[in-house]
Amino acid sequence: MAKTPAPGFACSECGWTGAKWMGRCPECQAWGSVVERGAPTTKVAPAAVPAARAARPITDHVVDDATHRPTGIGEFDRVLGGGLVPGAAVLVSGEPGVGKSTLLLEVAARAARRGTRVLYVSGEESAGQVRLRAERTGALDDELYLASETDLATVLGHVDAVRPGLLVVDSVQTIASALSDGAPGQPAQVREVAGTLIRVAKERSIPLLLVGHVTKDGTIAGPRVLEHLVDVVLSFDGDRQTALRFVRALKNRFGPTDEAGCFEMTGDGIAEVPDPSGLFLSRTRTPVPGTCVTVTLEGRRALPVEVQALVVDTSAPNPRRIVSGVDGARVAMLLAVLEKRCRIRLSDKEVYVSTVGGIRLAEPGSDLAIALAIASAAKDRPLPRTLAAIGEISLAGEVRAVAGGRQRVSEATRLGYTTIVDAEAGSIQTAESLAFSARVLERVDAPAF
Repeated sequence: MAKTPAPGFACSECGWTGAKWMGRCPECQAWGSVVERGAPTTKVAPAAVPAARAARPITDHVVDDATHRPTGIGEFDRVLGGGLVPGAAVLVSGEPGVGKSTLLLEVAARAARRGTRVLYVSGEESAGQVRLRAERTGALDDELYLASETDLATVLGHVDAVRPGLLVVDSVQTIASALSDGAPGQPAQVREVAGTLIRVAKERSIPLLLVGHVTKDGTIAGPRVLEHLVDVVLSFDGDRQTALRFVRALKNRFGPTDEAGCFEMTGDGIAEVPDPSGLFLSRTRTPVPGTCVTVTLEGRRALPVEVQALVVDTSAPNPRRIVSGVDGARVAMLLAVLEKRCRIRLSDKEVYVSTVGGIRLAEPGSDLAIALAIASAAKDRPLPRTLAAIGEISLAGEVRAVAGGRQRVSEATRLGYTTIVDAEAGSIQTAESLAFSARVLERVDAPAF
């Protein structure tokens, strides 16, 4: 056969090829990812296809074995689209200590209690350490098999011996294969280990849960091909200062990618939070100047969040602007809009803006609530407790509609917020006057004691 010459070097991250070695890939700018390719290969001849694997019309394929099977954790199933699909590979990533192992151990325990044999392979902890955590979280079951291994061949031997209905590997960066060079966690090793485990899982219709490390900037460690190999990529994140955790789907071949599951870390493990509506609202019943409620979207879920602001006089030449849970650049823009469009003097005052419960507002739908909270604090006039503000504010002072407006209004109405200020106000000046006039109406309509 005629041989086709192959380029001498290739990037293990993006697949770029070249004739000479480079320390940095010119395509994806990754350092140390350019490696030498193997010897030239020959052309591949067509092979005979067995009758059992012959291509058939898509309507002839049976989908009974590819349905979602609930894990028993409602918030986890919500993100997956209904549960785990047999043969599906799910990659769970997150920062160290966020609770990935605790969550997957709980998933494994729930599956074992329903009669599914589960194999949990830990490459980061010893079997005794995992057992201690399982005792603390109540995840002990006879159908949950535990192994502490870092060799891929041994892991496959455990799979043959146990024959599990669910396989959990924690983590893919700690497992190494003798067929690939390099230390565990290197791109070649991660690609080989993940590819082998995924192939075995699909051949035996075993759901596979892989734990993946993240880099300093929060992206999944290892070659980019790892995210292409798996069927589902989940991000498990949260603030270490609070017990709240969110699971989000970054990729899902079997369900939506705009869902979010809410969990809470407790002393007994991790607990799901089906209705987190009250987590981000203060418990003060008396209206306080500088507070306003908005409704944000976490996936498809609408969550009410209270924004608090404090405006203080200062004689310093450069007043401070301190924010927590909101974008500082966005707040600076809103301060300029309030001063220019609403004639509220803020250039000589210190402004502090924060959210309740440690949640972070990254979408522009909270602009109106932030602006009204700052205006309320600057005028020392409280807004009504039954008011919710939803909308984006432009530099021209226009209040613009945001995605999911109807869902946000429905959730606010369900929780008892009868006065909704949104894009129908048109401008920030009108929204401000509506908010404070609603306060006057609430005082008039309030019962006398």
